[in-house]
Order: sequence, then C-alpha cells, then structure tokens
Amino acid sequence: MSARFLRSIGQGALVVDFILYLRDLHWSAVTIGVLLTAAGLAGTALMLVSGVLSDRFGRRPFLLGYQVATAVGSLAVVLDPRSWVLVGATVLLGYGRGANGVAGPFGPVEQAWLAQSVEPARRGQVFSLNGALGFWGMGVGSLLGAAVPWFSHLLPGGAAYEPLFVLSMAVAVINLLQVASIRGADLARRPAGAGAARGDGRGAGEGGRAPEGRSGATAPDPAARPWSGDEREVRRRENVAMALLTAVNSVNALGIGLFSPLLPYWLSVRYGVGGGAIGSVYALTFLLTGISSIATGELTTRIGLVRAVVWVRLLGVVLLAAMPLMPSYGWAAAIYVLRSVFNRGSAGARQAFGVGLVRDERKGLASSLNGLSMRLPSAVGPAIAGWLMEGGSLDLPFYLAAGLQLLYVVLFGTVLGRYDRPAGAAAAAAD
Repeated sequence: MSARFLRSIGQGALVVDFILYLRDLHWSAVTIGVLLTAAGLAGTALMLVSGVLSDRFGRRPFLLGYQVATAVGSLAVVLDPRSWVLVGATVLLGYGRGANGVAGPFGPVEQAWLAQSVEPARRGQVFSLNGALGFWGMGVGSLLGAAVPWFSHLLPGGAAYEPLFVLSMAVAVINLLQVASIRGADLARRPAGAGAARGDGRGAGEGGRAPEGRSGATAPDPAARPWSGDEREVRRRENVAMALLTAVNSVNALGIGLFSPLLPYWLSVRYGVGGGAIGSVYALTFLLTGISSIATGELTTRIGLVRAVVWVRLLGVVLLAAMPLMPSYGWAAAIYVLRSVFNRGSAGARQAFGVGLVRDERKGLASSLNGLSMRLPSAVGPAIAGWLMEGGSLDLPFYLAAGLQLLYVVLFGTVLGRYDRPAGAAAAAAD
C-alpha cells in the first residue's frame, strides 16, 4: 500500500501535465487521443496475461519488472524526449492516464496479492483505504505538477516538464526496493490436486494453500462458501459471475474513456487555463476523493458493496452531465471535484467486489478480467473523444459518457446485485 501511495505521486504529477506537454509540442487532439488509445490497448494485452501468470508464478516478479520499466522509461524521456521515445514510453507505461497509483498493466497482480492477504469480511474497507492512498498520492503529485510554470523560468520550453519525469524515475527506484522487501504471502500455483477435489475453498486457505508467514488457514471467501458441489460446478458459477462483471464494467469503462483522459485538454481549450490552475484543482479532487473512498468503504459494511456503489455513482452521473453546461472554469472545476468525490470514491469497493467473486487460486484471473473490462473499452474512448473534439463537438463526449455511466449504474445494481451479501452474512461466513 505504501508502494501504491508513492507510485501515485509520480502518476499524479503527470496526469495533467503530460497531456499539456504534448499540446505544447503541437500535438493535435486526434494525435493525443490515438496515442492514449494505443497505450490503453497495449496495457490491456499485458494485463490479460499478467494476472493469470501470477497465479502460477507468484506476484512479486511482475511488480519488480514494472518498477524497472518505469525507471528506464522515465529516464529515456529526460535524456532524449523525441517523438518515438515519448510514444514508446507512453505505450509501455501509460503516461497521462491517471491510474491512481495502480501498477499499470500489472495492477491485477497487485490487487490479487493484497486480496489474498486480507480476510474477506474486511476487503471492502482495506481496498477502499488502498484506493484512498492512491488518490491522496495523486493529489500530492498534482500539486507538484502545478509547479511547471515555475520550472519554466529556469528550464526553457519542454524542459520545464522534465523534473516530473525525474520524480517518476525516483519513485520507481524506491518502490523497486519496497516490493523486493515485502515478506507477505506471494503465492505461486498450488500443488496439483491440493484441495481441488473438495472444490469448496476450504483447504489450507481459500485455494487449498496456507499463505507464507501466517499460521492456519484463511477464512473462505463469502462469495465462494455457498457454492457447494464439485470443482466443475464451482468454476462454472465463478465464470458466470466474472463474465457478468466484465460485461457491466465495459459499459462504465467506455464512458470514462470518452472524457477523463482528455479532460485537461478540454479544460485548456474551453476555458483557456493552464497546468497550474488545472493541477491545483486535480490536487484538491484527489485529496477529497481519498476521504470519500474511506467513507464508501465504511458504507459497504452497512448496506453492502453493490448498493454503496450504485448510490454514489448515480450522483456522479448527474454531475458529469452538468459539467459542460458550466459558464466558467470555476464552476466547471467545482462540479468536477464533486463528481470525482462521488464517482471515484467507489473504486476500492468495486475492486473488492470483483476479487471476492472467486477463490484465492483464481484471484489473479479475476483481477485481470476486472482490469481488462476497464482498460479495453476505456482505451477506445480517447480516440473517439479526440476525433469529436477536433471536429468541433467539444462537449458531446461528456453527454455520451454520462449516458453510458447511467446505464452502468442500472446494470450494476440489477445484474450484479445477486452476488452481494449483507455485511452480517459476510462476517458470519468469515468466522
């Protein structure tokens, strides 16, 4: 969790300024959108395989590799910021997407590692706290990114953005050491047949395995406990649940991709503001969203994960649709802050819901599918939004996004509601 916090600082510094950096280099909205789409598609391909492979070979190697790649990519941009270097680093590392501290395409690996180390009844709270740390780090990073106008007095042109890439490199090196030093459970594939015959998640731990450094077995997942029967039946039920979650998440992700990655560009064109003003608003947004994430985590213990997500996301839809109607940057910024507090604050709860649908030995797969359902549709969004904005339809992506997110709220509550369990039932299942 501390690695995520530090990583989010580096990402927060670039979430606003990388898009403005490309605009200062005279990249068009279409070109920026296509680049972000390419980065999203590449990250999706890696994400699809990373979670599954981490179920077999452990989580740590993938996260170590990501930190090395981040350090090398950031250094390359500082030393030689030509177009092909920027394209390569962006496609590999996802610059400008504002991942809230997630380890890029290896985010599912990190989520699976965290999930298998936390009792099922506490996952909603722990994942929400983890999300809050990511938001707060993004807030700190956004404040640092707002300092680019000051750097411009010392460093000419595009060089004013280079300190942000240096920050990203330094964070990657620190996190490389942190991840290497973690002594928590890093599970590789369980021995063949261990617990498979039972198929009920009640072997040594949730997948027939006992995590390192912990005595005894972990409590079985509330989502897996009532699914009695042989292994084939359990897997069929898990597969259906994951397929439904993937389909519903895809609707949400397309809506996010239509406005979020190019939001700094839209604010700059629509209201004529620069990185300092946008970065300051982003910082406030992330700091308040962190508080909202923790509050949402507490809410999940009272009314359940699904109901908590539905209510906060519904408010976010209304605010998103209102944002293009604002007459000034101040009003638009205020609406954006409120919308993010309600909308993004549910991220941890949604992640906890996704990994809770399966047993430990399939959490990497579940996290990958969860991430895939978010990354692939959202990767398409920037190219569409860039084309619409370049063609003069500056506000249309927001209305399309609001419609898709409303559909997501309805589907999440109706289609996935059957997999939610009251807090009392979850606690009893974990005993």
